[in-house]
Amino acid sequence: MTLHRGFTLWFTGLSGAGKTTLASRVATELRARGLRVEILDGDEVRTNLSKGLGFSKEDRDTNIRRIGYVCRLLSRNGVVAISAAISPYRDVRREVREAIERDGADFIEIYVKCPLEVLAQRDVKGLYKKALAGEIPNFTGVSDPYEEPLAPEVLVETDRESVETSAARIIAELERRGLVPTATAELESEQEALVDC
Repeated sequence: MTLHRGFTLWFTGLSGAGKTTLASRVATELRARGLRVEILDGDEVRTNLSKGLGFSKEDRDTNIRRIGYVCRLLSRNGVVAISAAISPYRDVRREVREAIERDGADFIEIYVKCPLEVLAQRDVKGLYKKALAGEIPNFTGVSDPYEEPLAPEVLVETDRESVETSAARIIAELERRGLVPTATAELESEQEALVDC
């Protein structure tokens, strides 16, 4: 596998918006194109890297800084780091972006947008219903703020488009920026390898 330039894809959005689903779909496509990819899912990070942290603003910021630090290490070592965490606060997202870009890697913010009423309808665990009833404190988007990105590199609206459409738009943006090979370039490379055999 050839070494490629690392970068960070930062999926942000409310709980249930589709961050993990989209991150997995994009990761599968990038791996198929020969890139090394790691996903840092918000729930998994809280279990393995941020155990013991609560949901105060300070704890949320600490959690995001930890995810950002791992993304920074991966990106500067030729890996595509994908973060799929709510990351509700602009300041800490900007802080993570600046640290990653200081190391010479690209930071692509992807805002996975979905209206609260749609998220509440989708929610099989009933968390939004409980949060709206005041049973869950510090619930992002209900009793705790979510600060929407002001200028994300990619905006996907998961209540209006399919997973396939959203993933294709993200990949197209990465191709446009020259961060990933186009599917055509990948096919030509494989054909050249076969000719050389």
